[in-house]
Amino acid sequence: MTVHLIIVSVGISSVEQLRSTQQRRLVAGPLCHVTKQRPTREAELLVGGSIYWIIKGHIAVRQKIVELERLFDHEGEKCGLILDSELIETELFLRGPHQGWRYLEADDAPRDIRDIVEEANEDEDSEGEMSPEMAAELRDLGLL
Repeated sequence: MTVHLIIVSVGISSVEQLRSTQQRRLVAGPLCHVTKQRPTREAELLVGGSIYWIIKGHIAVRQKIVELERLFDHEGEKCGLILDSELIETELFLRGPHQGWRYLEADDAPRDIRDIVEEANEDEDSEGEMSPEMAAELRDLGLL
């Protein structure tokens, strides 16, 4: 069973800003997000798990976790989450701030925008597309 992590993207105000920041970091090697604690559900993370990034109070994008690395500094052992370079935009889900990371069960994870668009293209009765912001607001109100 796959599990994901939810992490607040501190200092980032849009998916595009996260994308450009990570593109600059890729020059130095693989993307690595460092955390103080190693996830205890490591095996579940490594079978398709992703980081779901919270940007401006909403889960907005995800990134696959490729591996976990043991890192050490003057404070002791840390965990490096090695990430795939592709950012996959998701439907927006309201999510409050928190420190560190939280687990997200696969059944509770937001859908990828590309999957939603694909479904809409298959639906002949579609009236048009709804903006991600409007969809998030309607979900928050319990209407979707």
